[in-house]
Amino acid sequence: MESSNQSRRQFLTKTGKAGIALATLPIITKITPASYVAVNEYQQQPLPYAYNALEPYIDALTMEIHYTKHAATYAKNLADACVAEKVDTASTNLVTVLNNISKYSPKMRNNAGGHYNHEFFWQLMKPAPSVAPAGALADAINKSFGSLADFQKAFGEAAKTRFGSGWAWLLIKKDGSLAVSSTANQDNPLMDIAEVQGTPLLGLDVWEHAYYLKYQNKRPDYINNWWNLVNWEFVQKKYAEAIANK
Repeated sequence: MESSNQSRRQFLTKTGKAGIALATLPIITKITPASYVAVNEYQQQPLPYAYNALEPYIDALTMEIHYTKHAATYAKNLADACVAEKVDTASTNLVTVLNNISKYSPKMRNNAGGHYNHEFFWQLMKPAPSVAPAGALADAINKSFGSLADFQKAFGEAAKTRFGSGWAWLLIKKDGSLAVSSTANQDNPLMDIAEVQGTPLLGLDVWEHAYYLKYQNKRPDYINNWWNLVNWEFVQKKYAEAIANK
Protein backbone atom coordinates (compact mmCIF):
# COMPACT_ATOMS: atom_id res chain seq x y z
CA MET A 1 0.00 0.00 0.00
CA GLU A 2 2.86 2.38 0.92
CA SER A 3 4.48 1.75 -2.44
CA SER A 4 1.19 2.48 -4.19
CA ASN A 5 0.72 5.76 -2.29
CA GLN A 6 4.31 6.78 -3.03
CA SER A 7 3.81 6.17 -6.75
CA ARG A 8 0.65 8.23 -6.66
CA ARG A 9 2.44 11.11 -4.91
CA GLN A 10 5.24 10.99 -7.49
CA PHE A 11 2.72 11.06 -10.35
CA LEU A 12 0.89 14.06 -8.89
CA THR A 13 4.18 15.88 -8.31
CA LYS A 14 5.31 15.33 -11.88
CA THR A 15 2.00 16.27 -13.44
CA GLY A 16 1.75 19.32 -11.20
CA LYS A 17 5.16 20.52 -12.36
CA ALA A 18 4.18 19.85 -15.93
CA GLY A 19 1.02 21.92 -15.46
CA ILE A 20 3.04 24.78 -14.04
CA ALA A 21 5.46 24.57 -16.94
CA LEU A 22 2.62 24.63 -19.46
CA ALA A 23 1.05 27.59 -17.71
CA THR A 24 4.26 29.60 -18.08
CA LEU A 25 4.54 28.99 -21.82
CA PRO A 26 3.66 32.01 -24.02
CA ILE A 27 0.17 31.98 -25.50
CA ILE A 28 0.36 31.57 -29.26
CA THR A 29 -2.34 33.46 -31.05
CA LYS A 30 -3.53 31.95 -34.27
CA ILE A 31 -2.78 34.27 -37.18
CA THR A 32 -5.39 34.14 -39.87
CA PRO A 33 -4.78 35.06 -43.51
CA ALA A 34 -6.90 38.16 -42.96
CA SER A 35 -4.11 39.53 -40.76
CA TYR A 36 -1.98 39.98 -43.86
CA VAL A 37 -4.60 41.66 -46.02
CA ALA A 38 -3.88 45.31 -46.81
CA VAL A 39 -6.33 47.98 -45.72
CA ASN A 40 -9.29 47.99 -48.09
CA GLU A 41 -9.67 51.57 -49.32
CA TYR A 42 -13.28 50.83 -50.30
CA GLN A 43 -14.21 50.18 -46.66
CA GLN A 44 -14.69 52.68 -43.86
CA GLN A 45 -11.64 52.82 -41.61
CA PRO A 46 -11.63 53.51 -37.85
CA LEU A 47 -11.75 57.19 -36.91
CA PRO A 48 -8.20 58.16 -35.88
CA TYR A 49 -9.36 59.95 -32.70
CA ALA A 50 -12.26 60.02 -30.26
CA TYR A 51 -15.50 61.77 -31.18
CA ASN A 52 -14.79 64.54 -28.65
CA ALA A 53 -11.11 64.96 -29.56
CA LEU A 54 -11.69 67.98 -31.81
CA GLU A 55 -13.71 70.01 -29.33
CA PRO A 56 -14.40 72.86 -28.92
CA TYR A 57 -14.14 73.43 -32.67
CA ILE A 58 -16.15 70.36 -33.72
CA ASP A 59 -18.44 68.88 -31.10
CA ALA A 60 -18.60 65.18 -30.21
CA LEU A 61 -22.19 64.63 -31.33
CA THR A 62 -21.52 66.12 -34.76
CA MET A 63 -18.45 63.91 -35.18
CA GLU A 64 -20.34 60.79 -34.12
CA ILE A 65 -23.27 61.41 -36.45
CA HIS A 66 -21.00 62.48 -39.29
CA TYR A 67 -18.84 59.34 -39.02
CA THR A 68 -21.37 56.66 -38.05
CA LYS A 69 -24.29 57.83 -40.20
CA HIS A 70 -23.28 59.99 -43.16
CA ALA A 71 -19.82 58.57 -43.93
CA ALA A 72 -20.87 55.00 -43.14
CA THR A 73 -23.72 55.28 -45.62
CA TYR A 74 -21.37 56.37 -48.40
CA ALA A 75 -19.16 53.34 -47.72
CA LYS A 76 -22.14 50.96 -47.79
CA ASN A 77 -23.60 52.45 -50.96
CA LEU A 78 -20.18 52.41 -52.64
CA ALA A 79 -19.90 48.67 -51.96
CA ASP A 80 -23.33 48.15 -53.52
CA ALA A 81 -22.39 50.25 -56.55
CA CYS A 82 -19.15 48.31 -57.06
CA VAL A 83 -21.08 45.04 -57.13
CA ALA A 84 -23.71 46.40 -59.51
CA GLU A 85 -21.14 47.94 -61.87
CA LYS A 86 -18.67 45.06 -61.63
CA VAL A 87 -15.74 47.00 -60.18
CA ASP A 88 -13.07 44.58 -59.02
CA THR A 89 -12.05 46.29 -55.79
CA ALA A 90 -9.10 43.91 -55.35
CA SER A 91 -7.39 45.08 -58.54
CA THR A 92 -8.82 48.57 -59.18
CA ASN A 93 -7.89 51.35 -56.79
CA LEU A 94 -10.41 53.96 -55.81
CA VAL A 95 -8.47 56.83 -57.38
CA THR A 96 -8.69 55.08 -60.75
CA VAL A 97 -12.46 54.89 -60.39
CA LEU A 98 -12.61 58.60 -59.53
CA ASN A 99 -10.31 59.51 -62.44
CA ASN A 100 -12.82 57.84 -64.77
CA ILE A 101 -16.03 58.68 -62.93
CA SER A 102 -17.79 59.90 -66.08
CA LYS A 103 -17.99 56.24 -67.18
CA TYR A 104 -19.99 55.27 -64.10
CA SER A 105 -23.47 55.87 -62.72
CA PRO A 106 -24.53 58.84 -60.56
CA LYS A 107 -24.70 56.40 -57.63
CA MET A 108 -21.04 55.52 -58.10
CA ARG A 109 -20.09 59.18 -58.50
CA ASN A 110 -21.89 60.29 -55.35
CA ASN A 111 -20.74 57.44 -53.14
CA ALA A 112 -17.20 56.91 -54.42
CA GLY A 113 -16.69 60.64 -53.98
CA GLY A 114 -18.41 60.70 -50.60
CA HIS A 115 -16.36 57.80 -49.29
CA TYR A 116 -13.01 59.10 -50.57
CA ASN A 117 -13.70 62.64 -49.37
CA HIS A 118 -14.60 61.58 -45.83
CA GLU A 119 -11.74 59.12 -45.40
CA PHE A 120 -9.44 61.94 -46.52
CA PHE A 121 -11.16 64.53 -44.31
CA TRP A 122 -10.66 62.59 -41.06
CA GLN A 123 -6.90 62.48 -41.69
CA LEU A 124 -6.76 66.22 -42.31
CA MET A 125 -7.64 67.02 -38.71
CA LYS A 126 -6.12 66.22 -35.34
CA PRO A 127 -6.12 67.60 -31.81
CA ALA A 128 -3.43 70.20 -31.10
CA PRO A 129 -1.91 70.27 -34.59
CA SER A 130 0.97 72.40 -35.78
CA VAL A 131 -0.15 75.95 -36.48
CA ALA A 132 1.32 76.30 -39.95
CA PRO A 133 2.81 74.26 -42.81
CA ALA A 134 6.57 73.96 -43.11
CA GLY A 135 9.24 73.04 -45.62
CA ALA A 136 8.47 72.55 -49.29
CA LEU A 137 4.71 72.91 -48.82
CA ALA A 138 5.13 76.28 -47.10
CA ASP A 139 7.37 77.42 -49.93
CA ALA A 140 4.84 76.29 -52.54
CA ILE A 141 1.98 78.07 -50.75
CA ASN A 142 3.98 81.29 -50.53
CA LYS A 143 4.91 81.02 -54.20
CA SER A 144 1.35 80.37 -55.36
CA PHE A 145 -0.63 82.65 -53.02
CA GLY A 146 1.84 85.15 -51.56
CA SER A 147 1.53 84.01 -47.95
CA LEU A 148 -0.25 81.52 -45.71
CA ALA A 149 -2.74 84.22 -44.73
CA ASP A 150 -3.52 84.94 -48.39
CA PHE A 151 -3.98 81.23 -49.06
CA GLN A 152 -6.33 80.85 -46.10
CA LYS A 153 -8.34 83.82 -47.33
CA ALA A 154 -8.70 82.30 -50.83
CA PHE A 155 -9.56 78.88 -49.41
CA GLY A 156 -12.07 80.41 -47.00
CA GLU A 157 -13.77 82.28 -49.84
CA ALA A 158 -14.07 79.07 -51.86
CA ALA A 159 -15.65 77.35 -48.85
CA LYS A 160 -18.00 80.21 -47.97
CA THR A 161 -19.21 80.82 -51.51
CA ARG A 162 -19.84 77.17 -52.44
CA PHE A 163 -23.60 77.30 -52.94
CA GLY A 164 -25.47 74.54 -51.13
CA SER A 165 -23.50 71.44 -50.22
CA GLY A 166 -19.94 70.69 -51.25
CA TRP A 167 -16.24 70.96 -50.50
CA ALA A 168 -13.36 73.43 -50.69
CA TRP A 169 -9.96 72.17 -51.83
CA LEU A 170 -6.27 72.91 -52.00
CA LEU A 171 -4.90 70.79 -54.84
CA ILE A 172 -1.78 70.27 -56.84
CA LYS A 173 -2.32 70.26 -60.60
CA LYS A 174 -0.50 68.14 -63.16
CA ASP A 175 2.00 70.93 -63.82
CA GLY A 176 2.96 70.98 -60.12
CA SER A 177 1.27 74.29 -59.32
CA LEU A 178 -1.14 74.74 -56.42
CA ALA A 179 -4.74 75.87 -56.80
CA VAL A 180 -7.84 76.46 -54.69
CA SER A 181 -11.22 75.25 -55.91
CA SER A 182 -14.58 74.03 -54.69
CA THR A 183 -16.84 71.22 -55.85
CA ALA A 184 -20.52 70.49 -55.44
CA ASN A 185 -21.96 67.62 -53.44
CA GLN A 186 -19.35 64.83 -53.10
CA ASP A 187 -17.32 65.62 -56.21
CA ASN A 188 -13.57 66.18 -55.87
CA PRO A 189 -10.61 67.28 -58.03
CA LEU A 190 -9.64 63.69 -58.86
CA MET A 191 -12.75 63.29 -61.01
CA ASP A 192 -12.53 63.70 -64.76
CA ILE A 193 -15.64 65.88 -64.59
CA ALA A 194 -14.12 68.38 -62.13
CA GLU A 195 -13.73 71.96 -63.35
CA VAL A 196 -10.25 72.13 -61.76
CA GLN A 197 -8.49 68.76 -61.74
CA GLY A 198 -5.58 67.59 -59.65
CA THR A 199 -4.57 65.77 -56.49
CA PRO A 200 -6.27 66.96 -53.29
CA LEU A 201 -3.96 68.13 -50.51
CA LEU A 202 -6.50 69.73 -48.20
CA GLY A 203 -10.29 69.54 -48.20
CA LEU A 204 -13.05 71.05 -46.09
CA ASP A 205 -16.54 69.57 -45.87
CA VAL A 206 -19.10 72.38 -46.04
CA TRP A 207 -22.20 70.22 -46.05
CA GLU A 208 -24.46 71.44 -43.25
CA HIS A 209 -24.27 68.09 -41.44
CA ALA A 210 -20.56 68.80 -40.84
CA TYR A 211 -21.21 71.87 -38.70
CA TYR A 212 -24.90 72.72 -38.19
CA LEU A 213 -25.36 71.40 -34.62
CA LYS A 214 -22.71 73.79 -33.30
CA TYR A 215 -22.65 76.64 -35.82
CA GLN A 216 -26.18 76.58 -37.29
CA ASN A 217 -26.15 78.89 -40.33
CA LYS A 218 -22.77 80.45 -39.46
CA ARG A 219 -20.62 78.63 -41.98
CA PRO A 220 -17.89 81.33 -41.88
CA ASP A 221 -17.40 80.70 -38.14
CA TYR A 222 -17.00 76.97 -38.79
CA ILE A 223 -14.45 77.66 -41.53
CA ASN A 224 -12.44 80.09 -39.41
CA ASN A 225 -12.34 77.73 -36.41
CA TRP A 226 -11.43 74.74 -38.57
CA TRP A 227 -7.92 76.10 -39.11
CA ASN A 228 -7.24 75.22 -35.47
CA LEU A 229 -7.53 71.53 -36.41
CA VAL A 230 -5.63 71.22 -39.68
CA ASN A 231 -3.09 68.39 -39.62
CA TRP A 232 -0.36 70.14 -41.59
CA GLU A 233 2.01 67.20 -41.21
CA PHE A 234 -0.44 65.03 -43.16
CA VAL A 235 -0.89 67.73 -45.82
CA GLN A 236 2.89 68.01 -46.17
CA LYS A 237 3.10 64.23 -46.62
CA LYS A 238 0.46 64.32 -49.37
CA TYR A 239 2.31 67.16 -51.09
CA ALA A 240 5.62 65.25 -51.00
CA GLU A 241 3.91 62.15 -52.43
CA ALA A 242 2.29 64.19 -55.21
CA ILE A 243 5.59 65.84 -56.15
CA ALA A 244 7.36 62.47 -56.16
CA ASN A 245 4.76 61.10 -58.58
CA LYS A 246 5.07 63.95 -61.08
